[in-house]
Amino acid sequence: MLLICVIPLARAETSASLDRSSVALGESVTLTVQTDQLRGSPDLTPLLDDFALQDQSTRRSVQNINGNFRNSTTYEIVLAPKRSGELVVPALTLGNQRTAPLRLKVGEGRPVISADSAAQRGDSTFVEVEVDDPTPYVQQSVGVTLRLYYAVPLASGQLELDSPDGALLQKIGDDVQSSRNLAGRHYNVVERRFLLVPDHSGKLVLPAARFNGRGAGGWMDDFFGGNSRDIRAAGSAQTLQVKPLPANAPQPWLPLTDLKLRYLDAPQSLRAGQAAKVTIEAVASGATQSQLPELSLPAPPGAQVFAEPPQFNERFIDGRPQVSMTRSFSIVPNQPGRLDIAGLRIGWWRVGDDSPQQAVLPDLTLKVLPGSGGFATPAPAATTADVGSNAASAATSDDRIQLRQPVSRVWIWLSAGFAILWLLTLLWALLRRPAPVLAHGGKSSAATARVPTARPRHALADLKRVLDTGDLDEVAEVLKGMASPPLRELDALSARLSSPDQRAAIETLRRARWADGDAVSARHALRQAFRDGPQWRVVDNEDPSPLPPLYPQR
Repeated sequence: MLLICVIPLARAETSASLDRSSVALGESVTLTVQTDQLRGSPDLTPLLDDFALQDQSTRRSVQNINGNFRNSTTYEIVLAPKRSGELVVPALTLGNQRTAPLRLKVGEGRPVISADSAAQRGDSTFVEVEVDDPTPYVQQSVGVTLRLYYAVPLASGQLELDSPDGALLQKIGDDVQSSRNLAGRHYNVVERRFLLVPDHSGKLVLPAARFNGRGAGGWMDDFFGGNSRDIRAAGSAQTLQVKPLPANAPQPWLPLTDLKLRYLDAPQSLRAGQAAKVTIEAVASGATQSQLPELSLPAPPGAQVFAEPPQFNERFIDGRPQVSMTRSFSIVPNQPGRLDIAGLRIGWWRVGDDSPQQAVLPDLTLKVLPGSGGFATPAPAATTADVGSNAASAATSDDRIQLRQPVSRVWIWLSAGFAILWLLTLLWALLRRPAPVLAHGGKSSAATARVPTARPRHALADLKRVLDTGDLDEVAEVLKGMASPPLRELDALSARLSSPDQRAAIETLRRARWADGDAVSARHALRQAFRDGPQWRVVDNEDPSPLPPLYPQR
């Protein structure tokens, strides 16, 4: 007899459940998924729309039921709702099976409590969130400060603050650690700063901050099975009322708490053809670098203005972002006289009293002194009266010269006699000089002497001018032209310099022109190294000996 036993295949079972059906915004809920499938893990992507994943763990077990072994896997996911209302935990896919969707009611959240209140309540770990302006304007920079207080040792942890819908949330700087005594208890504090910029007006909900960590408990906690090693803390969600753009707002739109402008450096007078520096600083409270307008100085009539790249410094002061911008301008007047420079003006909106403001720098009125060369005097105006006065002045000068002609002729004849005697002496010295002795190569000693014969084409004033107003190519040409004789290549120029700093500045110039160097850094290095002019190596100009060498040269 043939006995056929039919054993039905065990059906895979997958289920999901929540540890509670309602929570407050800022609190967490645990989702548990159980399955007897041996492969795969649930896809948690559908949860990210309405929930933040705080923590997850996996447990596996084997049960013996009437001689049949059953494998079971349990997934626990800690969820933090991102908004209030009736939320649905979507179905999750695990292999070829799906869990059933679950409903969760999320309340508005518990009221915001201060750090003192939490300490009075006896919390060993809690988080605190401060917003510097609960009623900001659209596109206003709002400072958000997140603090974690903990009175127990921590082994690890994660502090999170999710971005709200309708706003940009960006972490600024590094975490700052400190300590405080609250309610007679010592707390360590970790402070993290954020920048919040609303995109549109209306209600804006900032999600509750969360901390998940593990405490550095002792062996007694592990022995008695205590849970002091798992530490969780959640703050409270905050609601901001974002105001729309005012009808009378200045453009471009610049909402700030405060804005100050000042001159850091301004000359008392100028000189025609020479550059002078004007430095402006703008300090804005409640803004970032990207929000500040460009600091500009329009060129006035009769002068040129060259702007340097701006320098920024961003900080957090009293929970509010602050940025300072510094920019320098080189002003080169074309002619002597008077130069009027209009002060900078920036329109902005003061969020404290909801009023338009304007930051203003005073105008500069500077006296321009005559320069050198073509900048010495302004172009004269030719008139008939001037010609007559000049002719009369010339006639008067001619009369005085004619009165002194007898004395001047005596000195002229004496000077001519001394010059003739000097020439005769020079000729006698040349005739007594021996003929040049040829070296082995057939060249005379005069040909081998290293005496420069050409004078420099440029002076220190030319170098300072191109460093202020010219490009790097012009700077290189002037430096090569300051040598005696003028040089053609930067390599030859670097070899002629005795100062290591000047040679390093030439190398910086070379990288800025032909490689990936920084032009601003190169110009600064050149100004510092060549502020007193090039330092040349001492050239040996002694004539070689007319005698042949004792030992032949190889």
